[in-house]
Amino acid sequence: MKKNDIAPFFAALKAANPMPQTELEYTTVFELLTAVLLSAQATDVGVNKATRRLFPVANTPQAILDLGLEGLESYIKTIGLYRSKAKHLMETCRMLVQLHGGRV
Repeated sequence: MKKNDIAPFFAALKAANPMPQTELEYTTVFELLTAVLLSAQATDVGVNKATRRLFPVANTPQAILDLGLEGLESYIKTIGLYRSKAKHLMETCRMLVQLHGGRV
């Protein structure tokens, strides 16, 4: 997609569906980002099951990093490809903390 096409594309999406909904459960932008990262080749039901366990314990980039890779995997192991997803989520959290002060 060309840079000049981006704004019209999103305007068309907004016009077609001004109040988009998702089945993913979240309360913060970071939780939504996390749920979306975990959702690849997984059902929303499965992602919600994992995030209901994960978010009460770790719902910030730093808290995810503090869990460590194995700790994170233990919360999301019910989701397919959980090892790969855990690595990618850890790297995303590291970048958010180091480059953006933990803000999405």
